[in-house]
Amino acid sequence: MLKEEIDSLTPSRDFSRRSFVQTTVGSGFAAAVLPVTAQTITTDTAGLEAGSVDIPVGDFQMPAYRAAPAGRKNLPVVLVASEIFGVHEHIADVCRRFAKQGYLAIAPELFARHGNAGAYADIPKLISEVVSKASDAQVNGDLDAAVAWAAAHGGDTGKLGITGFCWGGRAVWSYAAHNPRLTAAVAWYGPVARSYHAGDKTVIERAASIKAPVLALYGAADGGIPVETLTQLEAALKAAGNTRCEFVVYPDTPHAFHADYRPSYRKAAAEDGWARCLAWFRTHGVA
Repeated sequence: MLKEEIDSLTPSRDFSRRSFVQTTVGSGFAAAVLPVTAQTITTDTAGLEAGSVDIPVGDFQMPAYRAAPAGRKNLPVVLVASEIFGVHEHIADVCRRFAKQGYLAIAPELFARHGNAGAYADIPKLISEVVSKASDAQVNGDLDAAVAWAAAHGGDTGKLGITGFCWGGRAVWSYAAHNPRLTAAVAWYGPVARSYHAGDKTVIERAASIKAPVLALYGAADGGIPVETLTQLEAALKAAGNTRCEFVVYPDTPHAFHADYRPSYRKAAAEDGWARCLAWFRTHGVA
């Protein structure tokens, strides 16, 4: 069981009436996170092409949410890797935020083969029945398929970024180790010293394969990700010759501080992290 996910869902008094459950990819919120808080951010679709798509991965049709500026081609591409809750409304909103910045943003539903992550109200059950079945090999292959789809639908995959949160933050590190053509990455509070799928290596163990510049955004008060593990990863990256990674650890900040729909949200850290994310992609050639 992931302590940081459960801790970050501790109820608060600031609940809104927005309690609709995810029914299709990018629509509604996952059952495990309800009710969402009143501070939840909503980004409109004005000027965008946005909605669900199907991405072929061999014989499998993988659902995904994509958002992009309407009528534009040769767009820089950002892959968005979800938390354990799958591609629900918050992840779709993150895609729309990127689209407003001029990106083609794609969030593939990486758990689709194993079940509907958004339908689970019980987090330990969600992890054991769905999340733990998504291996790094499967996830990386699905992300590759999303890149191929982007190339055929208006994306310039020579400008390729990836970002993700918690489970998706770890997927960012894994994909950086997998894809040598990745331009840049931003990982939000993804565990680096453990894996979710039995047999997968940790991020620290794969550090030598990570060549892309990665911005790492973490909270010092994240009970599931000790700061010393970040120090170990940073040392392993430098030892392997990657000096282009940057670690930002926000003091007194919990897990899931970017998740504006949850009690763990910390506005100052979230806004600073978002600004750093956009600047990182601009600096390293994604934008």
